[in-house]
Amino acid sequence: MPSVSKGSDIGFDEEFDVVVVGYGFAGGVSAIEAHEAGSKVLLVEKMPDPGGISICSHGAICSTRNPERAFTYLKNTNAGRTPDAVIRALAYGMEDNESYTRNLTKITGAEFMIRERGGNYPFPGEDAFYYTQITSVPNIDAAQVYPQVKGRPGGPLVFYVLQKNVEQRGIEVRLNTPAKDLISTPEKEVIGIILETNKGESRIRAKKGIILACGGFEANTEMQKQFWQIMPVTTAANGGNTGDGIRMAQSLGAELWHMWHFHGSYGFLHSDREAFPYGIRVKRFPDWIPGLEQRAVVQAPWIIVDQKGQRYMNEFPPYVQDTGWRPMEFFDPVSQNFPRIPSLLIYDELGRRRFPMGNPAYNERDMSYEWSQKNTKEIEEGIIKKANTVGELAEQFGFDGEVVEKTLFHWNQLCVNKNDTDFGRPAGTMMKIQRPPYYGGKVWPVLSNTQGGPVHDAKQRIIDVNGQPIPRLYAAGELGSSFGHLYLAGGNIAECFVTGRIAGKEVSGLVN
Repeated sequence: MPSVSKGSDIGFDEEFDVVVVGYGFAGGVSAIEAHEAGSKVLLVEKMPDPGGISICSHGAICSTRNPERAFTYLKNTNAGRTPDAVIRALAYGMEDNESYTRNLTKITGAEFMIRERGGNYPFPGEDAFYYTQITSVPNIDAAQVYPQVKGRPGGPLVFYVLQKNVEQRGIEVRLNTPAKDLISTPEKEVIGIILETNKGESRIRAKKGIILACGGFEANTEMQKQFWQIMPVTTAANGGNTGDGIRMAQSLGAELWHMWHFHGSYGFLHSDREAFPYGIRVKRFPDWIPGLEQRAVVQAPWIIVDQKGQRYMNEFPPYVQDTGWRPMEFFDPVSQNFPRIPSLLIYDELGRRRFPMGNPAYNERDMSYEWSQKNTKEIEEGIIKKANTVGELAEQFGFDGEVVEKTLFHWNQLCVNKNDTDFGRPAGTMMKIQRPPYYGGKVWPVLSNTQGGPVHDAKQRIIDVNGQPIPRLYAAGELGSSFGHLYLAGGNIAECFVTGRIAGKEVSGLVN
């Protein structure tokens, strides 16, 4: 890590007040707020296109009209892993998300929708939340503006509005510009950053500070092996998030938190991993809250079995996009493997016809993959296999056909009574699997985003292993998220907006 004596001239190439690393939602908001506070801002992004993982999202910005109840809920979901002051800052920041987003939309004329929606779990304060959503921008087709993005339609709309606000303010943006190292004094005060450019390294002085808004380590398998027991895990979204910000902060002694927690489901892998290296999450269904199982009314026409051919999970948990992977984490100490990775997802002809089983979401150039409506392309490509009996299907994957036959027979019996006495799957989601031919595909843990990273305080200052702020170094967004145990739908986007506002103001010295 480059360090210099205080006040020495190390030959900086350029000078800005604030450098923001990462141009997703958090980076964009951070840059806007730092600019509004009077700072000269440089916003850099390592990838050729901005948006990060955020742009692949639904675009729902979690908001609240009752921040104290929101705090109560968030505290309950964090299981003591995040300090109250940090949670409270997030909760109270959510109160301003609607008005802040409305202000951003003024230059584009974007249309809004307010959607009432609570938390995902029956904790006190669950009813404190709602969604702020941008539904359209006049004369703009976000799919054409961001052809490299595949996912939900809302994320690109939010990013378009954000990008137009960055452009209107004249904030300098540099794409294809990875951050390599922080520059600090021997006292570990951050004074600049080294960037990689097509002309070589560039040393940028940051007079006020650096904001790291460059996400997590979704695409860094070595970091995942270091911090997670479960393996392998495949990212679903963006190859640019390789933990660069985390490693830079660590080099200055940053403490880490929530490194185990990632937001994700289960899903398929493409048969040609070179052509499409990302995981493909299963179809997204409406969430439901434990105790309110009647809200789960969409039939999921599949079951999942482990390598012994036995069912082991509720395939439709309350929030599958956050916790769907967790039953797969089981480790067998005798065989020294994960007997649920991969598992086998099984459905029948009626299931095949219902809807696309997979839901690709990514932000990547020179790549295109959409799951076919009737799941036929995936059968042709070998992602899904087909057989006349379930036993034959299982044996194609090396599973015990007889055991799988018995498992399916038992499942169909459970469906008769609409009561999953084994794993508590909601009755409204249960569906017999009995119409041949039968179909199946291997499924794996697929992550949307990591939550771990450097510890930060309520002012978004990155904290070192001794509990002290690293001078002039800040975090925003999913780089060390506040979500340390259970995730809140729309929460990371809300967090990007809240922490971006805080970091941009704090680094600029605009403190209330």
